[in-house]
Formats: sequence, C-alpha cells, structure tokens
Amino acid sequence: MFVLVGGAVVGLVLLTAAADQLVVGAGRLAAGWGISPVVVGVVVIGVGTSAPEFVVSGLAAAGGNSGLAVGNLVGSNIVNVTLILGVAALVGPIAVRSSVSRREAPLTVGAVIVLAVLAMLGLGRIAGIVLLALTVAAVGLLIRTARGPIADPLAGEVDDFLDRPPIRRPGREVLRAVAGLAGTLAGAQLLVVTAMTAADRLGVPASVVGLTVVALGTSLPELVTAIQAQRRGEGDLLIGNLLGSNLFNSLAGGAVVGLAGRGSPASLGYAAPAVMVVVNVVVWLLLRRQHRIGRVGAGLLLTAYVVTFPLVT
Repeated sequence: MFVLVGGAVVGLVLLTAAADQLVVGAGRLAAGWGISPVVVGVVVIGVGTSAPEFVVSGLAAAGGNSGLAVGNLVGSNIVNVTLILGVAALVGPIAVRSSVSRREAPLTVGAVIVLAVLAMLGLGRIAGIVLLALTVAAVGLLIRTARGPIADPLAGEVDDFLDRPPIRRPGREVLRAVAGLAGTLAGAQLLVVTAMTAADRLGVPASVVGLTVVALGTSLPELVTAIQAQRRGEGDLLIGNLLGSNLFNSLAGGAVVGLAGRGSPASLGYAAPAVMVVVNVVVWLLLRRQHRIGRVGAGLLLTAYVVTFPLVT
C-alpha cells in the first residue's frame, strides 16, 4: 500500500506541474498568434487546466473503469466551485468586473445539467457524439461573444497571468506545451493505475474513488491557477478559469468518456450529479446578484462541500 500511495503522490505532482506548463505554453502560443486574450482566458486556459480530467477520465473509460471516469468529472466540477472557490474567496473577496457572470456562468450551468442527466442515464457513444457537438458549439459561442466592442478586464488579467514576453522563437513554447501534455499523460496514467489498484485492495467502489481522491487530484491545476490569480487580485481570471474548467469538463470531458468507453454506458446514480448541479447554480446566482464572492459566500461554498461530501460518496 505504501508503494501505491507513493505512486499516487508522484502522479499528482507530475500531473499538476505538467498541466501548468501546458497552460502557459498553449496560452502564450494562442496569444502570440493573435487570438483574443478573452478567448485565451476562457477557452485555452479553461481547457488546459481541465486536461488532467480529460486524460484521467479517458484512460479510465478506455480501461473499462467507467465509474471512476464519470466520478472524476462530476467530483471535479463540485470541487472547483466549492472547495477551491471557497478557499480563494476566504483569503480575500473575489470581484467580477467582466462579462463572465452573464456570459460564461449560464453556459456552464447548462453544460453541467447536460452532464448530470447523462451521468444518471448512462454516458455512451451516442451521448459522446452529442457532447462533442455541444463542445464545438460552446467554443464557437464563446469566441463570438468575446468579440464585443467594450474592453473586457479579463483580457489584461490573462496577459498578466501568462507573463507573456514577445514570442520571437515559438519553438520554445511549442516544446513547453508538448512536454506539458506528455507529462499530463504520464501523470494521469500513473494516477489511474494506482487509484484503481488501491480501490480493489480496499474494496472501495471505483466511482467513490473518482468522486473524491482522483477528483481532488485532477483539480490541482485549477487550484494552482486560482492561487496565482488571487495573489494578483485577478478575480475575473479566477472565476473564468473555474467556470471554464467546469464547462469543458462537462462537455469535452463527457465526450471523451462517452467515445472512449467500452461496454455499457457509464452511469453514476443520482446524488452526486444532483449535488453538482445545485452548487454550480448557487455560484451562478451569487455572481449574478452581487458580482462578487466575499467571505460569507466563501463560508457558504465551503459548508456546501463539507455537507455534500457524504452524499456524493
């Protein structure tokens, strides 16, 4: 068991460090190619920080571990907007000045509801194709709505976060992104193998492992990004990254699980998907009404995580 714990820790560390380099490399390349900083912040960084969820869930589904695959996506969506957002808001109030609360938040809630329904009914090949189409549609919608005439504060925060120098040799950032992706794949494989082996030895259902330990582990890149954004006072980037991660976890991650899965469609019961929908709706309502999350909201989100944790397990 000690070897398994050590393997899981190594996998988590590799996963977190590699995903961070993937986000920075891909973000700098996208910005250097003239892609809107708002699109980089919502789409590129959102997808980048969700890469561990995609890879872990995809590998688990391909290996026949559908419970871990779906549990990881649902658990990560819960962790992102309760534990991570709650801790960040507890450190200091998070103000949102951009259009994230009215553009991205409702889209994320819609995506989470779709994943919840499919997680209850079964996530198979047909559902994977539908989710893939919805992913393409969501990206197109985000790109279109990011072309507004009014300057979005998120743009400046993205440039500051990437700490982007003029890219004279893009090969360096390409290498960074490729190495980050390779490290993410390796760390995810190690995490899946150790998690499933531990679950078998302890007699714990794979879905519970996915909802808890694996979900916390694959959410570490979001935590790293949230800490960096909060330290710089970049509330729009912090919220945008967490909501973007949940959006792509639900659509793209669900598509990966559906298309990579073997055998019967993956399902997860009712409690965990319902909790996922409720906490995401709560965050949307907080942002829509106050355009900020203070310490009271942080306490609410952290309490929600503690209270709902037994329900999802």
